[in-house]
Amino acid sequence: MMNDPKQLLNEFMEGLQSFEDEAPEQTQAFMNLLGASYKDEALSNKTKELISVAIGAYNRCEYCIAFHVYKALEAGATKEEIYESAMVSVAFGGGPSMAYSVTLVKKSVEAFLPEFQS
Repeated sequence: MMNDPKQLLNEFMEGLQSFEDEAPEQTQAFMNLLGASYKDEALSNKTKELISVAIGAYNRCEYCIAFHVYKALEAGATKEEIYESAMVSVAFGGGPSMAYSVTLVKKSVEAFLPEFQS
């Protein structure tokens, strides 16, 4: 596990950009799906990002955790909402989800939260 949320986020974003040069149609299709899926509709973008934090922790996807913690904070989620969402993943994923929740989710909140505080 890398453990540096900012490095994970930067690597993911740089990877997306460079991969778009190699497979532009598929990458753009993925980005369009994300854009459509995260619009405020019956569920708010913030709620969808909190769901994504839980799914990232459940699946043990380091890049997903860092990205969606950042996006949840950007959407106005609080630290408490993010932690509670991560704990929902523990109900389904047990120990492995707990391990990612108490380490990388927590580190991601600590790394990114100052950018969103006034």
